[in-house]
Amino acid sequence: MPIEKIMKKLLKWSFLLSVICLSSLKAFAQHDSSYFASYTDQITGRFYFSQKYTNLMVEDQAQNLDLEYRPNTTLNMGIGASYKWFTLNLAYGFPFLNKEKEKGDTRYLDLQAHFYGNTSNIDLFGQFYNGFYLYPSGKASSVNQYYIRPDIKVREYGGSYQHIFNHKRFSYRASFLQNEWQKKSAGSFLFGAEFFIGKVGADSTVYPAVLTTSEAPKTTKVFFYELGPNFGYAYTLIIAKHFFLTGSLSFSLDYNVTEYKYESNRSMQSGVTPNSLIRVFTGYNSKKSALSVTFTNSRVSLAATSKNSVALNTGNFRINYVRRFIPGPKTKKILAPIGWFSK
Repeated sequence: MPIEKIMKKLLKWSFLLSVICLSSLKAFAQHDSSYFASYTDQITGRFYFSQKYTNLMVEDQAQNLDLEYRPNTTLNMGIGASYKWFTLNLAYGFPFLNKEKEKGDTRYLDLQAHFYGNTSNIDLFGQFYNGFYLYPSGKASSVNQYYIRPDIKVREYGGSYQHIFNHKRFSYRASFLQNEWQKKSAGSFLFGAEFFIGKVGADSTVYPAVLTTSEAPKTTKVFFYELGPNFGYAYTLIIAKHFFLTGSLSFSLDYNVTEYKYESNRSMQSGVTPNSLIRVFTGYNSKKSALSVTFTNSRVSLAATSKNSVALNTGNFRINYVRRFIPGPKTKKILAPIGWFSK
């Protein structure tokens, strides 16, 4: 079966799988209140800046090429709120925050959802990117300018699920959503599963023509899908009760099938590939307000040929200011449907 048809079939099931996984986040498990306090019954409002990205990493060992393509994404400013299990954030890349044009134009839709429950967390990705530039500047260019490739496209869909073993003492929400407050240092082992499907394409070879030899294979498209278990560990260090530093590192061993298309032929590769998911959160938390800097990065590696290898780095950098509010009787009635789902 062609890999394009496999991608379509997997996409039909991915939404159902996501809904099933999300249902596990609604239950609120008991926790040790001496380690962290929960404010999910309050409205957690936030003002934030964020920048998302999906970087394309390609390597040709035969020609000693190791290239990194980056999109020219916008710095977004937004507002959001959390109540019970539900979180909504709205942001926009205002022109006064984004005036850099030397890196070319990138048309993109970046859908990243990170759901942090009491006993588990879920990460969902949907990347639609058109247009990249080669980093750093001056590479594949005779002058100190960025080599721009508006024809390169990346599509990536996927998600991961992780169970938090020490959920009674460790809270991801305290670090990322700030609707909880971690008061004592604690950590937890993580275990779950993930899947990714996607494609990379260009009008011509993905590698810059000025850097390749005439007899080198011209890689024009790459299709892939992969599935496997993940495992990791997360820890939050608390300093003076209010300051926190959270680090989380997960690894996965996915079975990957990748199809490389060239100008005149194609090749199919399969095997076990290692992936990683990194999260770093730091800031200040208290009973009423919080300030944090968060960073997440997911690296998806594709099955390599004897000469070519491809990887995708997807991430999000955010700065958040949070203020909590106790909802009044009228507001509670409006928000009642959200509470029903958490029972």
